[in-house]
Amino acid sequence: MDVQSVRTDADYQAALAEIATLMGAGRDTPEGERLDVLATLVEAYEATCFPIDAPDPIAAILFMMEQKHLTRRDLEPAIGSRARVAEVLNRMLDIPADVLIQAYETVPAVRRSVTVTGDQTA
Repeated sequence: MDVQSVRTDADYQAALAEIATLMGAGRDTPEGERLDVLATLVEAYEATCFPIDAPDPIAAILFMMEQKHLTRRDLEPAIGSRARVAEVLNRMLDIPADVLIQAYETVPAVRRSVTVTGDQTA
């Protein structure tokens, strides 16, 4: 298998064109192996030449809230009072991005439901 590294835009475009022709290749075939190698080279080139910046932390929180249909109230158990949630989402705390953007264990969100019976709330 003769594969060249991807160092220039011309190399990149040529690799993309060849990848397009190999997309239907079987996994354990010479064409499939070539596709795998070319895809790895293209991925490395893209990571170097087209880096993707980390998202704004507040924008990321708001996006995930929208995707999971969460309200500000749903954040209170994790962040604190309604005022504290507002401070965070309104960027009033000056929390450094590296504090907000780090690995952590995730827990599935559970929406609370309220049942009203007479004058009492359960």
